[in-house]
Amino acid sequence: MDSLLKHMVDMTGHRDHTMLDISVISAVQELAGASRARVLTLANVRGHLYVRPRALVVAGQAARMEEASDPASPGEPIAHFPALERCIAHHEASADEVDEDGKHTLWLPIWLGAKADTCLQIVNPTPYTPDTIHVIRGIVSVYKNFQNLLDYSERDSLTGLLNRKTFDDQLNKMLLASSAEQDALTLLPGETERRQRTEEEKQWLAVVDVDHFKHVNDRFGHLYGDEVLILIANLLTSSFRAQDRVFRFGGEEFVVLLRSTTLDNAKMIIDRFRMNVEQHDFPQVGKVTVSVGFVAISAYEAPVVILGRADQALYFAKSHGRNMACHYDELVSGGLLQTVESNDTAEFF
Repeated sequence: MDSLLKHMVDMTGHRDHTMLDISVISAVQELAGASRARVLTLANVRGHLYVRPRALVVAGQAARMEEASDPASPGEPIAHFPALERCIAHHEASADEVDEDGKHTLWLPIWLGAKADTCLQIVNPTPYTPDTIHVIRGIVSVYKNFQNLLDYSERDSLTGLLNRKTFDDQLNKMLLASSAEQDALTLLPGETERRQRTEEEKQWLAVVDVDHFKHVNDRFGHLYGDEVLILIANLLTSSFRAQDRVFRFGGEEFVVLLRSTTLDNAKMIIDRFRMNVEQHDFPQVGKVTVSVGFVAISAYEAPVVILGRADQALYFAKSHGRNMACHYDELVSGGLLQTVESNDTAEFF
């Protein structure tokens, strides 16, 4: 009982979805004596459901965020997990399956109305007792309720994405991570080099704007305009990785914070999203495109400067044909964009 209460206090003490995920799998793993537990994202991409890892805990180890092996992939098709697929199709609260080695896997979708975009996977070497399942379901109920509370305060009411007021806190966290990575790259006396992979990975900020959105509203009306924004929000969620953060800034503008990745991967992920929008058939409206400007996040730059540079790259994309993704530093190095140091504005050539 003391352990259960401790986990409940820990779960409800967080104001961040990432730490809430860590808390819930830590709780169910310990209380169920499971060999491992995961939080998974269920992403809908063009009508097909994919499963992406989000957080993992293995018995005897600390819980951690989990990344997909291929950052460009939307995840594994749900068909790879037949028990989970049947559970989702029949809108069931849980599913229990046994593999060839006798291990039991308990699937627990987190239903919010008729939709589940999160699922817990708990793997146990022995069958689950009724008491264990009762405790796990109680923890999941608390997790779902608290997730709803966080969503209510952090989410945009139309699209379900993170809202503008949560952006500053998330960016500050990424700046701290960027600062720690930069410190790790600083050579100590007697050192000659650092690992190349660490040096190449950075945090990124991308600003997304829907092309000709006023035309959509003027021609089809605001209801169809809102539907376009909702569908683009869905494409943002499915195109970016579980560890990235997507925000609606207002109107037709969105911002994405990409966690540690290389420039090549950042380009690939951003362009995958741009092409997903381009290829999507929007009801009544038809084809819609987006323009994107992105920049590396530096711990030594003020947030307003970082956001301003991404905006400059976005403006370049908007003024040079739209339906483009432009990298700020490449525009500067290519002589296409000149930063005016005195006021952090830009001139285009």
